[in-house]
Amino acid sequence: MGDNDGYYDGDGTMDSLPVSPEVTYNWVDITSDFFKYIQDLKIGELLHDGHLFGLFEAMSAIEMMDPKMDAGMLCNRGSPKPLNFQQAVACGKLKIDDLEPNEIIGIIDATMACIVSWLEGHSLAQTVFTNLYLHQPHSIINKTLKAYCIAVYKLLDCIRDCINKAQVFEEEDFLPMGYGYRLGSNPQLGNTCDASLEVSEQKCIALLREQEEELNKKARSIEDETNNLSTALAARIRFTRMFYQALLLITKRDSQSGADCVALLNGCSEMMKVIIKTSGRGTQPIENSNSPNPMGFEPMINQRLLPPTFPRYTRIKPRNEALQYFDELVAQLRHAWKITSCTNFHTALDFFMEFSRQRACILSRSALQLLYLNPSPATTASMAQSAINLPPGQSRPSHPFVEILRESIKSFVNPPALTPKSPAASTPQAREFVENFLVRCVRPFAVLLQVCGHNRARQRDKLALLLDEFATLQEEAESVDALVGGEGVAPRSCFGTWVLYHVLRVMIAYLLAGLELELYSVHEYHYIFWYLYEFLYGWLLSALGRAEGLAGETARRDVKRNSTRKHKKRTRPYAREGLMCQVLQNMCGGYYKALVAFKLQGKIRQPDSEFDNEAVRYKHRFAPLSVLTPPQVHYHEFCEMTQPAKYENPVILYLGGCKHFQQARSLLETITTPDQEVTDLLKVVKTNFVVLKLLAGGHKRESTAPPEFDFSVHRHFPIIKLV
Repeated sequence: MGDNDGYYDGDGTMDSLPVSPEVTYNWVDITSDFFKYIQDLKIGELLHDGHLFGLFEAMSAIEMMDPKMDAGMLCNRGSPKPLNFQQAVACGKLKIDDLEPNEIIGIIDATMACIVSWLEGHSLAQTVFTNLYLHQPHSIINKTLKAYCIAVYKLLDCIRDCINKAQVFEEEDFLPMGYGYRLGSNPQLGNTCDASLEVSEQKCIALLREQEEELNKKARSIEDETNNLSTALAARIRFTRMFYQALLLITKRDSQSGADCVALLNGCSEMMKVIIKTSGRGTQPIENSNSPNPMGFEPMINQRLLPPTFPRYTRIKPRNEALQYFDELVAQLRHAWKITSCTNFHTALDFFMEFSRQRACILSRSALQLLYLNPSPATTASMAQSAINLPPGQSRPSHPFVEILRESIKSFVNPPALTPKSPAASTPQAREFVENFLVRCVRPFAVLLQVCGHNRARQRDKLALLLDEFATLQEEAESVDALVGGEGVAPRSCFGTWVLYHVLRVMIAYLLAGLELELYSVHEYHYIFWYLYEFLYGWLLSALGRAEGLAGETARRDVKRNSTRKHKKRTRPYAREGLMCQVLQNMCGGYYKALVAFKLQGKIRQPDSEFDNEAVRYKHRFAPLSVLTPPQVHYHEFCEMTQPAKYENPVILYLGGCKHFQQARSLLETITTPDQEVTDLLKVVKTNFVVLKLLAGGHKRESTAPPEFDFSVHRHFPIIKLV
């Protein structure tokens, strides 16, 4: 710093620093020591001294007076001082009465854009509460705008309540901090606003309904439909009311609210068509301006409320994109409500996973959690943990999720220990073992559903942590199977098979997430697909087959025990799932053989041997699987099992890959009601079959250009393209 430099104290002023007459530097050259000590480090290792300036400090540091790092500097760049609500009203820049309909439409559309920006991870202070009308809604004279601003407060509180209950957000998804704005009962900011009367949910809805009726009366009195702004404004008020009511039903769900919620969401979709169609009728933002609307918004009004950390750049969503976001959000909430009809845990888990693949927004993901796990997943897990720690002899409280898991096990393997009047379930000790096991299952399975609600990037890390809990659960399942074996025969692995099935699904999801997130290099694909092909999908097929056999065996014993009961032919509830497992197993086999052939022909670029260690990479990729059953295949075992392929003719490998893709195609074509997933997989297997057939025939044999792997059709299984 120079002699005239100072330090910035955060309030826009510069305070001087004492200047030392002499500055002495004692520089030490550490180059030789540095290269000496790094010789002991292996590839991928780092040396960190706890007393040094570390990565956390570097990322958290503020470079004072840098506009990109110091949030306070943006207030001192020559811009006029931002006006608060009272100042803006006093100088005539903020109208609180006699607003034109197009002005109110512009304010509402801009506020909706700010709400979307908040739902995409920005702060309330930099988005919604840049709207000065929200600072003192009870001071607004215009009844329509006043009712809308009060409703926004209630809506924000409902959204935040829903997201906080579900607990499936990360810092990049959602910022719950209110920055002093008290949502819910008193819409006011700190001590700067007048005392507001408490507005209940029903009062808020009544205010909106009243304005909606008045606007509809005005609309009917105007003959020119094309220029009828009252209709457009009424649609926005009606949408706000119905959307708020639907969210209330979701966060406070009861058994009678299903039809009402669906009807409200359908009404929201109809109103969104009108809103999108009339989005250009309101006042529009000025070009090259940070304000989302000419009147009512002050982007810098809350800059002093921001914490002294690196500020997130906030760009308010464009109106057309924000309205489309709301339209998609309503559709996602309507789809999420279908979870209420899922009575089986396996079906519900499939629904959660499929919903997650659609990359839904944070609000719809949170709503799905609350609709199925009410109370929230976090509460469910904590209740289960407290039940586990009960002292001996104390009665264990029943939990609805325990019953869900009980029915899941019965439908999957139908263990004798859960069959009424079965000898295996007749002893109090056996029943106690089973009940304890079911209670212990609540936490990991509730967390599994909760993981499906997180964003796709975070799910992989959370699945790795969850596998440790499932490893403990596998041991307990084996113990329960051994202790409650029925009728003097050898123990049957009923509970163990059920847990193994879910463990395998989590392991597969973990590996496939790496493909979706592009974490693997192309030269790593071969052992990822090999692991899926040789082990995980094979074990999953075996688990499904064993479950079907165990369930059928219990059913036959029940028929023998009660000969008067008619025996119904048991259906195969997981036949389609088993078929899809065979499809994906064949596809992984096709990729593996194609990748080995590419490697033999030098078509895949390999890392420099000086910086490469395949054993380290292999161990890193499969490390979370090491604590589970099936046991992890170690690198030396992988090398032994794949050694013959290294000496195979590439043409034979291409033909082998063709057979795998052809088999997958044949299986997919047997599905009579294909969904979008089946359609996408068919396109992938047909294309890859043709590509490998060409390569087996000698097409581009001399070319060393690497193939491309196109994940645009399917997120996990790419189309192979020849360049």
